[in-house]
Amino acid sequence: MATKPKLYYFRDRGRMESIRWLLAAAGVEFEEEFFETREQYEKLQKDGRLLFGQVPLVEIDGMALTQTRAILSYLAAKYDLYGKDPKERLRIDMYTDGTLDLMTMIMVRAFKPPAEKEETLTSVVKSAKTRYFPVFEKILKDHGEDFLVGNKLSWADIQLLEAILMVEELDASVLSDFPLLKAFKTRISNIPTIKKFLQPGSQRKPPPDSQYVALVRKILQF
Repeated sequence: MATKPKLYYFRDRGRMESIRWLLAAAGVEFEEEFFETREQYEKLQKDGRLLFGQVPLVEIDGMALTQTRAILSYLAAKYDLYGKDPKERLRIDMYTDGTLDLMTMIMVRAFKPPAEKEETLTSVVKSAKTRYFPVFEKILKDHGEDFLVGNKLSWADIQLLEAILMVEELDASVLSDFPLLKAFKTRISNIPTIKKFLQPGSQRKPPPDSQYVALVRKILQF
C-alpha cells in the first residue's frame, strides 16, 4: 500500500492551501503535521529537509519537496492535471501564475497592520474585478468550453476556483458582473472530489486569524 503524502505546515491556509486543494481534487488522501513550536521547524532545518529553509514541505514518492510552485507542478503532472502537451502546460502556467498573484495579495493581508487591512481589502477586490476576473471571463467566452484548458479539469481550474472563493470571503458579490465565472464556480465546485473538499470537516482550512499570525511570527521569527 502506497504511503500517503505528508504535508508539513501551519494549521492554516498560507502557501500550503493550494497544495491541499490539488491533492483533494485528485482524490488523494494526505496526512498533515502542524507546526506548534519553533523547535519543530528548527528540526526540519537541521535535518536538511528544507532546501532553502522554507516551508511548505511535502513528503511524497520518497522525496522531500519544497518551493510551492515546484510542488504544485509535480503534483499536477503526477495526477494528470497539467495538460496534454507543452502548449497546454504553458497556458496552465500562465493562468495559475495570475491567480497566485491575486491570492498572494489576500494571504499577506493577514500580516498587515490593522490600519492597512481595509485598504488592502479594497485593493484586492478592485484588482479581482478589473484585472483578473475579466481575463478568465474572456477565456471562457472565447472558447466556450467548461474548463480553462483542453476542455478537461486541470490545475488552472482548481486554483481559479480557490481564488474565487477567497475573494468572495471579502466581497460576496464580486462575481455579479461575471456570469461565465459564476457558472464556472458552480460547475467546478460540483466535481465530486472538490465538492467533498468543500464540505465541513474536510482538510480545507479557514481564513487566517490573529492567533495564526502570532504563531507564524513566533515560529519563523519575523
